[in-house]
Parts: sequence; structure tokens; C-alpha cells
Amino acid sequence: QYPTEPPDCLVDFPVPFAVSWVPQNSLIDIYNQFLAALESLKEFWDALDEIDGKTWVLEPENPTRSATTRRIAIGNNVSVNIEVDPRHPNMLPECYFLGADHAVNPLRTKLNNNMHLWDPEISLLKNLRELLEIDFPSRAVLEKIDFARDCGICYAYRLDGSAPDRVCDEPRCGQPFHHACLYEWLQGLPTSRQSFNVIFGECPYCNK
Repeated sequence: QYPTEPPDCLVDFPVPFAVSWVPQNSLIDIYNQFLAALESLKEFWDALDEIDGKTWVLEPENPTRSATTRRIAIGNNVSVNIEVDPRHPNMLPECYFLGADHAVNPLRTKLNNNMHLWDPEISLLKNLRELLEIDFPSRAVLEKIDFARDCGICYAYRLDGSAPDRVCDEPRCGQPFHHACLYEWLQGLPTSRQSFNVIFGECPYCNK
């Protein structure tokens, strides 16, 4: 129905690309709107590009330009999943820590205590470093194998594209598992107990 209606536009954006259109417009008008949309997302992409280049991102493995989340390695079986608002990339993102309680609880406390220090004038990565009072593992000196361990049940790192996201809370164990693997394992144990969608049971490695 062109030119009465605009042509379909497929873009790899983290936000909808809404074309402003009247029948008198041309494809050049759409192109200019596309360039303006690109410019409006520059800060968002710059923030995530810095994270991708200077930290070990566990997920997504190959992020697209529309991806708004990053799971960043912090240490051995400890990571933080952040979700960045494309419209406000310099604001504090949603943060979710993954790992054993004894490892992630101090990080949660630091984040809560230091939220007031967030500075929208500095980069997202620098803000996270200062709020959590940590240095993220550097791609320049460490390999992913240094902190990314295989699932203790299926013995693979990737399962349907996902990395292990559950860790034994026993400090002397700390074995990681895929959620799906651990859930299936615990369902098969007579000693496990379930409450709604949460299942409790012994670690396949240390029996704690």
C-alpha cells in the first residue's frame, strides 16, 4: 500500500522504531528518521560496548544490538545480571546477582548501601565498579575458563544457549548447575521437597 502507508522496516533496536509517515514522504525521510533513532541510542550502545569489551559477559554469548541485558562475571561462580534502560542508559540498571548466598549477599549489601553514589556523568561500568567496590575480571588477563565452570550434572557449559545459573550454597562446594538440570535431578530424589515451583534438596556433589 506504499506510498499511502510506509514500508515495513526491520531494525535491530532495543526499542520500537516508529516511522512518522504521510503519503508525501519518501524513503529518504525514513532513512533520516533511522539515523536520528541511531543517534538517540548511541549512549546505550556505548555503555554496553564498554562492558562487552572490558569484562567477561557470560550471557548473551553473542549479544545483538537489541539486547538490553548482560550477565557479567564477578568471580568464581558469581555473576551479576544487569538490565539497562535504552532510553536512560546512564541510570542505575536493574541488578540481579547469581551465585551462592555467602558470595552474593555482601554484593547486595554494597549495592544497597552505595546506591546514592551513582553518578550519571560517568560510565555505567565505572559506576558498577564503585558501587560494588570490585574490579570485574579483565579480558586482558583472564580467560573465561578461569571463572566459568561446567554444570555438575550434564558436564557442559551451555545448555540450550544458557550458562549454569544455580550454585551450591555450601562454601566448600560451590558447584554450579543449570537450572533445568538441577530441577530434574532434585525431582528424582525421594528426599527432595517442593513448595509451589520451588524445590529443595541435597547438592548432587556434596550432599549438603
